[in-house]
Amino acid sequence: MIDQNRWAGYPVHLKVHCKEIRMQMNPNRDTQLCMSLSGRPGNFGLRFHNHLYEQLGLNFYYKAFSSQDLSGAVGGIRALGIRGCGVSMPFKEACIALVDELDASAAAIQSINTIVNTNGHLKAYNTDYIAIAQLLETHDVPKDATFALRGSGGMAKAVASALRDGGYKNGLIVARNERAGHTLADSLGYEWQAELGAQRPQMLVNVTPVGMDGGPEAGQLAFEADVIRDADIVFDVVAIPSETPMIVFGRAEGKKVITGLEVIAIQALEQFVLYTGVRPTDEQFQAAVAFARV
Repeated sequence: MIDQNRWAGYPVHLKVHCKEIRMQMNPNRDTQLCMSLSGRPGNFGLRFHNHLYEQLGLNFYYKAFSSQDLSGAVGGIRALGIRGCGVSMPFKEACIALVDELDASAAAIQSINTIVNTNGHLKAYNTDYIAIAQLLETHDVPKDATFALRGSGGMAKAVASALRDGGYKNGLIVARNERAGHTLADSLGYEWQAELGAQRPQMLVNVTPVGMDGGPEAGQLAFEADVIRDADIVFDVVAIPSETPMIVFGRAEGKKVITGLEVIAIQALEQFVLYTGVRPTDEQFQAAVAFARV
């Protein structure tokens, strides 16, 4: 579990510390490249991975990208020997047809967020699923809690599947896209509704771009204020900003909150291990998260 209190003291310290840290900028012919593909590239993954490479003395470098040519981008991973690639919205499902093999974590939910290139063989994983499963456990979310999950895309599949596999049976998928929402709900044994209506679940889970910085719905709540007030747990997978409007409101109302920053940090850690074969210590992990979020 990520120690939120421990991070509170980092930013001021890191304003000095960051000046001292120099990311690995001496590449050579043996440097392993890693990257990410996202509709809205951010800096968290870049800073997280490069910080750990530097701290652990690994000959790797990480860069974030977006692309209008997905097949060309994935083909470039294979052709150029790029070691790994993180995959974010809206590419999590579209990339499936472009890889050679799906790990069980990705095959089970037909959604990927990680590609590992081993001598031209592209194998896809889903570390989002791993992160969600860990957070449900570390935050002691009751198995019998009722929940509403808003969203129906690739990330929603990972979150809903982790809930189902974790023993959470009392769920509702809320999605305006009837076909996608119904399909997701039916595949996991949940109900579907286009809107939440009068229901007041104990846990609210947002897996849409509502509240994301830079988007058309930045600054908005993913669920209405009165719905949040009636809930016990507020879970938002949006990581930019690290405190979304729904998280800020939920925290102010005294709710237990699970943030997208926690999700992105754990899934990035698992990606790092897949790319490098090295697992950082918890102290190194916490320091990398603190560095990445500044």
